[in-house]
Amino acid sequence: MKTKVWKKILVTLACTALTVALSACSGDKAGENSSQITIGIPQDIEDSLDPHDTLAAGTEEVLFNMYEGLVKPDSQGNLIDAVAASHSISADGKVYTFTLRENVKFHDGSVVTAEDVKYSLDKCADTSNGAPLVAAYTAIDSINIVDDSTVEVVLKEADTDFLPYLTTAIIPASNEDPDNIPIGTGPYKFVSRSVQEEFVMEKFDEYWGTPANIELVTFKVIADSDLVVTNLNGGAIDMYARLPQSQLSQVSDEFNVLEGSMNLVQALYLNNADERFDDVKVRQALCYAVDKQALLDMLSDGMGTPIGSSMFPSFGKYYMEELNDLYPYDPEKAKSLLTEAGYPDGISFKISVPSNYAQHVSTAQILAEQFKASNIKAEIELIEWESWVSDVYSDRKFETTIVGLDASTLSASALLSRFVTGAGKNFVNFSDAAYDEAYANAVASTDDEEKTAYYKECEKILADQAANVYLQDMASLVILNKKYAGYEFYPLYIQDISKLYIVEAQ
Repeated sequence: MKTKVWKKILVTLACTALTVALSACSGDKAGENSSQITIGIPQDIEDSLDPHDTLAAGTEEVLFNMYEGLVKPDSQGNLIDAVAASHSISADGKVYTFTLRENVKFHDGSVVTAEDVKYSLDKCADTSNGAPLVAAYTAIDSINIVDDSTVEVVLKEADTDFLPYLTTAIIPASNEDPDNIPIGTGPYKFVSRSVQEEFVMEKFDEYWGTPANIELVTFKVIADSDLVVTNLNGGAIDMYARLPQSQLSQVSDEFNVLEGSMNLVQALYLNNADERFDDVKVRQALCYAVDKQALLDMLSDGMGTPIGSSMFPSFGKYYMEELNDLYPYDPEKAKSLLTEAGYPDGISFKISVPSNYAQHVSTAQILAEQFKASNIKAEIELIEWESWVSDVYSDRKFETTIVGLDASTLSASALLSRFVTGAGKNFVNFSDAAYDEAYANAVASTDDEEKTAYYKECEKILADQAANVYLQDMASLVILNKKYAGYEFYPLYIQDISKLYIVEAQ
């Protein structure tokens, strides 16, 4: 981070450490009924408010404030107990035992029971309609209520890396309509939703943990990225995460700019089922045709981190920096590979990009220009987010696309499981026997060093096979009105609103 940003963060941390009695720094931290904030988001949350049915990272980052699992991530990348007060893992890595926290309440006032926990996990593990809602739950053999305050999850095979998947939201077994009536245990509870306009939540006064500071939070949908700065400067929104660098100079001095990482794997994702991209030489040619550093320079003044596989730097021990240089920019090499693949005159294809994400649109435009030097013609198709989810992600009707994929949980498998042959989230249709074997070995291993080595083998296969054209973990510029403080970056695609507070005017 830049020096001025560090100074702002240090001030924020100092203020956060103060008690409520020392309210000169955080005047509204004790809570006032009138305290509120409006946050801009680039897309509406999905039609369902059921946390078990979410697909988009943008939905998950909003619902993070309303739902909790047995454990949940903190801003340092640790998994901490949430609905559970404590947990243990058996020596053989097959039994996870959770002691529930006493008197945790749902937003409807009811107390969380062992039956609610079992219901929530069973719901996500159910295979009656095909694949389970949480793909990793195929590993579960049984979910057992030991007593009123103890639940155990028994796996079919040993897996010491299963805990991150138990961040699955715990919801009431009695709620017959979670799609439309969201009830969780988080620091905020649902108030209302206007489709394609706004999503409103309010502080949950009976929250078991550290209470939120701001009473009312409104997420305002701004699907047109060109209107973000107008909304900021006009006072319509107080905060916007992930503002493109190109728009930063337009933001008024009423805002602080915080710099972090998006914790996303941004790539040109290739439909490997397409005849052209079924050929590894074509995929490798596309990799050689990209100048990553020039991309970062043009897109964000050099901010962001180049990546060479489906892993980003926040996942420290798994991240392989050496893969970033596997395909140095070499248009002649790209053209040679295309010729070998039967395309001496080059190829052309379409890049389908969700129009509400300015960074992805700009990335597509820069890549299209870079590709020209390698006899590659890329046509950019801008599509609405809902169409991207249905057509590109769900139906896999696309040639290439540019998005950023998040980890969803603090585990390497969350990023790498989607490339296993036949996996439900494998929307790029990648298939490689060696990859499948390495991934299976990683999951089965109970030795952390060995497990890590297998995951790295998966990353290397993705890079060697050029499963996709991996680009970067983009810089995240969070624009926050100076009357607010307390923002924390997470190593996941998360917005923790409960940490924000209002700074007393000086």
